[in-house]
Amino acid sequence: EPLFQDTLRETGLNPYLVEMANIRNQNAWVHQREPEMATAKAKDQVRMAVAKASLNLPIAGGKVDVVSKALVIGGGVAGMTAALNLGDQGFPTVLLEASDRLGGNAWRVIASDRGEPIRPFLEELIRKVEQHPRIKVLKNSRLTSATGSVGSFVSEIQVDGERRAVTYGAAVLATGGRESRPDEYLYGEDPRVITHLELDALLMDPSLPLRQDQSVVFIQCVGSRDERRPYCSRVCCTHSVKAAIRLKTLSPQMSIYVLNRDIRTYGEREDLYRKARDLGVIFIHYDLARKPVVRREGADLTVDAFDPILQMPLAIAADHVVLAAAIEPNDTHELIELYKCAANADGFLNEAHPKLRPVDMSVDGLFVAGLCNYPKPINETIAQAKAAAARAAGILSKPEMTLDAVKSEVTANCDGCALCLDVCPYRAIKLEEYAGEDGRGHRRIVTDKALCKGCGLCAATCPKGGVHVAGFTLEQLKAQVAAALEDVA
Repeated sequence: EPLFQDTLRETGLNPYLVEMANIRNQNAWVHQREPEMATAKAKDQVRMAVAKASLNLPIAGGKVDVVSKALVIGGGVAGMTAALNLGDQGFPTVLLEASDRLGGNAWRVIASDRGEPIRPFLEELIRKVEQHPRIKVLKNSRLTSATGSVGSFVSEIQVDGERRAVTYGAAVLATGGRESRPDEYLYGEDPRVITHLELDALLMDPSLPLRQDQSVVFIQCVGSRDERRPYCSRVCCTHSVKAAIRLKTLSPQMSIYVLNRDIRTYGEREDLYRKARDLGVIFIHYDLARKPVVRREGADLTVDAFDPILQMPLAIAADHVVLAAAIEPNDTHELIELYKCAANADGFLNEAHPKLRPVDMSVDGLFVAGLCNYPKPINETIAQAKAAAARAAGILSKPEMTLDAVKSEVTANCDGCALCLDVCPYRAIKLEEYAGEDGRGHRRIVTDKALCKGCGLCAATCPKGGVHVAGFTLEQLKAQVAAALEDVA
C-alpha cells in the first residue's frame, strides 16, 4: 500500500485517496485449495474497497519538532555500542547504567564465538564511551518517568538520589539479561555444580584450578525449552562446546561429556562442534522423559544418564558439573509501564515486527538492542545495537518529522466522558478544560498525534461519536459492511 500511496503523491494527489483490496495476501495465498470461494471473497473485497474509496477524503499528516538528542538505557555492550554510534554521528547522548560500572555481562565472558578475547575489547569500548565528548554517562541511575512522544520525550532520572530531567528525541532500550539461577541438579548444594559464567570465572583464574579435574560433565538446556521457559537461550551450546575445547586444550587427558537435548551450534559455529568431537569430547543426547540426575555419595559426584545409542544407563563420575542455565531478561516492568511498550510472555521486549522492523519498538521513537530483546551472542548484539542507533539517527537527523495521517480526531460530539482514556493503549488521549460559547467550563479530549497509532479503540468505545479515526470514519466502515453483505439473502 505505501508504494501505491507514493505513486499518488508523485502525481500530485493526496496519498490517502487510494484504497487497496489485497486479494493476493488476504485471499489467494490463504485459500489456494478453495478457488471458487476465493473468487467470491475477492469480489467482496473489491466491492468493499470501492465502497470505502467513494467516501475517501484527502487527509494530511501532522509534523512534530525533533530534539536532536538520544537516550540509551543500559550500559552493557549493546548500550555502549549504540551510544558510541550515536555520539560519533554528532548526536548528544545520555547513557544510563543501573550499576556502578559499565560492561554488564561481558565482564564475565572469556571470549567470543570466534575466540576473540572479550576483556580487551570491553575495556577499549568503555574508554571510548567515557571519554566521548558527546556522551554523558550516568551510573547508578534509574528512569523514573517518561512523557511526550517521538521527537520530544521528557524523562526524569534518579542518579545517586538526585533527580534530573532530560529531553530527547529517540531512545534505545538495551537493559540486558542475566543467567538464571538453576533449582535442580544439586546447584547451590554442592560447590562443584556450577553455571557457565561461574565456569568462565574459574577459567580466568591464573591458578587454573580446573587443571586437576579428571572428568567434567556439561548439562544443556537447564531451565530452557521447558514449560517455565519454552524458548532456546541460543548461546549455551556454543559456550559449552567452546569451554569443552578450552578444557581439552588445558588437559588433554580430561574426560568431558556434554549431555544435550540438541546441539545448536548454528552457522560457522558448527566448526567448533567438529573440533570438539575431534578432541574426544563425548556428546550424549537426552530427552525430558529421561533427564540426567546428579547425585552425591559421600565425596563422590555422579551424573546418571541414559545413552540412546548404547541403549543403556550410564553413571559418570564428575569433578565438576557445568549447567547451561537459561538466559532471562532483566526486569523491565517499570520501563514497560512508563513507555507503554510491549514484551512477550517470557519478559523479553518486543520489536514492532521481527522481519520488517526488527529493532523498532511498538512505540515510535523507541528502539531495542541486546539481550533484553532475545538471547544472542556478542557479535549479534553489536550488529543489533548499530542497527538501533541507525534507526534512531534517522529521526534525530531531521529538524522535524511528518506523522502518518491515520490518527484519531475529536468531533463536536465529544462531551468529555473520558471513556476513551481508559482503553487507549498508547496514552495518546488526555482531557482538557475549555470555555464554551455560554461562558461555562466544559471538558473534551485532546489526542497526541505523535503517540496515536490509529488503532480505533477510542472510536469503538465512544457511544456518542465524539472521536473517529481519519480515513476510517463510521460512514466509511458502514459502507464497507453494506458492500460485504450485498449478496447475502
